[in-house]
Amino acid sequence: MRIPLSWLREFAQVPAGASAEDVMAELVKVGFEEEAVHRPTDALQGPIVVGQVLSRVKEPQSNGKTINWCQVRVVPEGQEQTLTGEGIDPSGVQGIICGAHNFVEGDKVVVTLPGAVLPGDFRISARKTYGHLSAGMIASVRELGIGEDHDGILVLSRIGLDPELGTDAMELLGLHDQAAEINVTPDRGYAFSIRGAAREYAHATGTAFTDPASKVQAPVTLSGGFGVKINDDAPIYGKQGCDRFVARTVRGVDATRPTPPWMSSRLRLAGIRAISLPVDISNYVMLELGQPNHCYDRDRLSGDIVVRRARAGEKITTLDGKERALDVEDLLITDDSGAIGIAGVMGGAHTEVSDSTANVLVEAAHFDEVSIARSRRRHKLPSEASKRFERGVDWQVANVAAQRVVDLLVELAGGTADEAGTDVGTAPEAVTIQLPAAFAANRIGIDLSEQQIVTSLEDLGAAVEKNHEGYLVTAPSWRNDLETKEDLSEEIARLVGYDKIPATLPVAPPGRGLTRVQQQRRRLIQALADAGLTEVLAYPFVSKAANDTFGVPSEGTARTALKLANPISEEHGYLRTSILPGLIEVAKRNHSRGFRDLALFETGLVFLPGETLGTATIPPLGVKPADEVLDALYDGVPDQPLHLAAVLTGHDSPAAAVHTPRPWDWADALDIARIAGDVLGVDILVSQGQHQAFHPGRAAQLALRSGEVVGYAGELHPKLLAAHDMPARSVALELNADALFEAAADVIVARHISTYPVASQDVALVVPQEIPADDVLSALREGAGELLEDVALFDVYAGKGIEDGRKSLAFSLRFRAADRTLTADEASAARESAVAVAAERFGAVQR
Repeated sequence: MRIPLSWLREFAQVPAGASAEDVMAELVKVGFEEEAVHRPTDALQGPIVVGQVLSRVKEPQSNGKTINWCQVRVVPEGQEQTLTGEGIDPSGVQGIICGAHNFVEGDKVVVTLPGAVLPGDFRISARKTYGHLSAGMIASVRELGIGEDHDGILVLSRIGLDPELGTDAMELLGLHDQAAEINVTPDRGYAFSIRGAAREYAHATGTAFTDPASKVQAPVTLSGGFGVKINDDAPIYGKQGCDRFVARTVRGVDATRPTPPWMSSRLRLAGIRAISLPVDISNYVMLELGQPNHCYDRDRLSGDIVVRRARAGEKITTLDGKERALDVEDLLITDDSGAIGIAGVMGGAHTEVSDSTANVLVEAAHFDEVSIARSRRRHKLPSEASKRFERGVDWQVANVAAQRVVDLLVELAGGTADEAGTDVGTAPEAVTIQLPAAFAANRIGIDLSEQQIVTSLEDLGAAVEKNHEGYLVTAPSWRNDLETKEDLSEEIARLVGYDKIPATLPVAPPGRGLTRVQQQRRRLIQALADAGLTEVLAYPFVSKAANDTFGVPSEGTARTALKLANPISEEHGYLRTSILPGLIEVAKRNHSRGFRDLALFETGLVFLPGETLGTATIPPLGVKPADEVLDALYDGVPDQPLHLAAVLTGHDSPAAAVHTPRPWDWADALDIARIAGDVLGVDILVSQGQHQAFHPGRAAQLALRSGEVVGYAGELHPKLLAAHDMPARSVALELNADALFEAAADVIVARHISTYPVASQDVALVVPQEIPADDVLSALREGAGELLEDVALFDVYAGKGIEDGRKSLAFSLRFRAADRTLTADEASAARESAVAVAAERFGAVQR
């Protein structure tokens, strides 16, 4: 909503020196957002004055164009020019070249003198052209930035002005005014008016407010006017589409009279262009009071007006010249000829006011918000009227707005108002709300006195009655958003001042907090960050090829994935089934910008569709679906487990004079997996793995003790790295984090630390080459029993002294008892038991 300050000052006590920024700063206090400032003088600077054409000589040019060499007086005759500057003639007469021809000698015009600046940073100066020194310009409305007409210059007599020569034209045309633009939320439609804005400014500043409706002397009752019937036989949700219709007649109107500059200036600042005097008056009253209204050419109406729903197949040509097919839900204004307007949205072309209009019928009606909003959306026909009706208009102001339009038509268009009029409809019941005495204070969180509560509500325009429960509040007619005690509490908080509400953190109720999975996820992310990795977020959209490569271990197997209906590009047309493709793209982008040493990780959802995807039908709106319908919907939603992935490239640290950094390798990827397992209390078993995205001999399969495979780690495949222009030997891992969370114990119990010394023994076992070292290690752990504290592989050897096809695995075993110091015999016996299990399973022989 744009609020011209000169208009606002008529009804609110705005300081004379206040700017649009000052007004917006006050309105912010009562809940409005700043949008923009509209100030013509930001793009328009003087001297711009009123001049009179003394002479006009037509001079044809060789290019076929005819120009006018004009002498224009810009000061009253007999007076000298008081303005100074290069190109300003002291005699008060300027020689000016003009290409327009819509003026004659004696016309008073707007003259931009040398030194003036027009919109677009167009600077006026004296310059030689067409053989003359042209010192200024006779301006059109478009050149002044006050309209779109560029066919001819602005002749002041045609807009009803006869000012003295030399008058400041910017002041004359209202160009020194400015407007503050605020954002109005949908629940506060009353603020789409000067009436509402002035009231809110008064709330914000604590100053007096004059209701513009109170300045209009409207008849209490109307009768004997134009025939109007309300016949809504298909109300939406049982609510009549029109519950009040006021009609007034003004005869003998001169529709060709110009709109006075003060009105056109305010309309322009408010964002509405001037069209014709009757239409401009209609728009002016709508902006002033917030009540949309419409002017019909009364002589084009046939029969009574009937407000009804559209019939099947009915059409209308609206004011914008378009023929529209109507829906049976559309609320129409009709006469005997058919539809003459879509109620609350736009009038029809047939009854449009034109220059030949002599008699005007003024309509001011109240329409249902839902009906208007649906018609506006259905026909894609936004209008200033529909914007207000669909947010709610004051039922009580319709007769006042009609009278205001009548008064202005009489005053400005020379019309005569009929005493008879029409006012049909039924007033809605006033909304009364019971507000408990302590409710607002408890809800807002501050102590409120009875005076603060009553004063705030009465300032809104509500009627307040004290009773034994608190206050019985009757909401004002222009606030259709006030329905509950919570609404009243919000208004009290707004008017008392949001700055009065203390900022205190709420205390969480006992027994609540993060869920088990939320805690696990945070611990996991924090542990990886503490380990030196950087968390990133990649797009979840990937190509089909990426899903097929990273989503399944075996090459040549297609991955079932969700295809997007409207992808950002065909290259990224699927939802990811693995995090690694996006993470690799992030690494690649960093490499292209010179960042080579990277340790990146991401936790995020992947999307794994099952056999059922979506549902055959969509449940209807407005009704809660049955349990079986909801179950079917959930069955059609793809599985979305949380995954963890990391990519490491380059080196583990920066180079230094006495330090050689170490390249990341497959062991680092395994360490990250072990960190994830340790922080969650989950054992992750590592074994030789095969995955098409990883190096054939440098990939590990990660599994739980249950045997469930939860991910892969190792060096990425050389072909894949080359295709992505990534450094050789880059490593990565990906884990199903949800599976780790599920496997983790509810409570991680710290193991008792024994104070007794450890007994260490080593063993080297020769096994077949194809036996994984981890399988042998597991056998040793199982065979050693409870005394084994830890076992680790520290050497692998194959060569001289070892048979072909076999290898030597050297393990370090640590034994400890919780209640005593172990003897050498006890440790040796445990070691022999471990070796026996390895020998039984794999034919292991000690070296």
